[in-house]
Amino acid sequence: MLRTLIENLNFIFTVDADDTVLRKASVVLDNDRIADIGGADEIAGRHVRESFDEVIDGAMMGMCPGFIDSHVHLSETLSRAVFPDNLNTRAWVFHWAKPFYAHVTDEDEYWGALLGITEMLRCGTTCFLDMGSQYDPGIVIKAMEPTGIRGITGRHAADNRPAELPKGWTEEMADHHFFPDAQTALEELEKCVVKYNGALDGRARCWVNIEGKEPCSLELHVGAVELAERLGVGTTYHLATSIEEAKVCEGKYGVWPITRIDNAGGIRKNLVIAHGAAVTDEEVKLLAERGAAVAFCPCSSFKLGKGATAIGKYPEMVAAGVKVGLGTDGVSAAGNMNLMRQMLLVAGMFKDARVQPDIFTARQALRAATIEGARALMWDDEIGSLEIGKKADFILFDLDHVEWTPFHDPLQALVYSASTASVCQTWVNGRKVYGDGQVYGVDEKKIRSKARELAAEAVIRAGLHKDDVDTTTTLYDEGN
Repeated sequence: MLRTLIENLNFIFTVDADDTVLRKASVVLDNDRIADIGGADEIAGRHVRESFDEVIDGAMMGMCPGFIDSHVHLSETLSRAVFPDNLNTRAWVFHWAKPFYAHVTDEDEYWGALLGITEMLRCGTTCFLDMGSQYDPGIVIKAMEPTGIRGITGRHAADNRPAELPKGWTEEMADHHFFPDAQTALEELEKCVVKYNGALDGRARCWVNIEGKEPCSLELHVGAVELAERLGVGTTYHLATSIEEAKVCEGKYGVWPITRIDNAGGIRKNLVIAHGAAVTDEEVKLLAERGAAVAFCPCSSFKLGKGATAIGKYPEMVAAGVKVGLGTDGVSAAGNMNLMRQMLLVAGMFKDARVQPDIFTARQALRAATIEGARALMWDDEIGSLEIGKKADFILFDLDHVEWTPFHDPLQALVYSASTASVCQTWVNGRKVYGDGQVYGVDEKKIRSKARELAAEAVIRAGLHKDDVDTTTTLYDEGN
């Protein structure tokens, strides 16, 4: 057994049920788990110093649970800073993202996933929920293997193919993007879960993920949660992502998206709804009753104008007991995979929009980035907080940094003052996977070079470098 002592930490955010913050504290790791945690003097009195294989001085460090990204698109990582910022969600998806997907290869996905994972680890993210590969979940899992990160992925699926493909889409993309019907899609998704769930000694999980919204039939939405329930895993899909989507749904079916899916029995406790921007007060109660989770992506909402501050019900969801995690979305929508930036935004945006300084506090922001994300991912029995018996997934901050000089309340400093610049180490499974300015196990310089090369080629293949790409859409406005 490998025993590690990290002693005399300035603070530890446990993010337990009481949000306990320990000062001058130590933590004991036995292999991949937390064996003890508490005041430095207490820990010193309970353990023989010579029993440790490694002792780390944490006097100028602070510890936080690893951040959990509740919604990310690793297959989009090569599209950073390609899509403009004058698009609403539906035009962004149908005329920019889909053409990009149409021209991304499995090789592109692999290097993009590697790049995204290195960014996450540098930003203190130790676990993620990825929407899934356009080809095979094994691509993401292959990228996860050498980096040591923890995560959930899947296989992209949709079944409501447009009768006429928009400009930029290809027949090849449509064939692997859209299954002929819900049953065929679910059969393939089940194969993926059986093959990949629990890979990498449990660090990787595979879910029954689908795209959601208009490209998916009602049968596929409901079938995904039912299949996931039977397999003992979760599912995630996009829903209620914008007011435009809600209005299209209301025009066709007389109700908003979440109510439509729930009326068919599709909103359940194993579901993570990506975005959930257009939600009624009644639907907030419904989500709480069903036990479903919502992944809120503040940066994405800001760039695409989803309306989080205008119509969003996220503070109400938290108050109602809905599991609300934070996500970064894809880099083309959010610009980054930095959950510290999401924490800052969510801790301030509703205060300002509603002129109410006591709403969505720093404490709630930290919980959304950690334990609430773990609850959404159905992994809170092992991650999301720093408690005895849980996995040793955590971040160490360098407090000898201008961002932390000086500070009194570490929570206020973390959310409002600090950035990823002061993340000095990221640990997953009791192992340091980022430190000394580098992600271990991979050649980051090679990854960045390859990503630049492949991204430039994909953008040109997709035609997204031209000036004639549509910025509005009527796709799926009519019909099923």
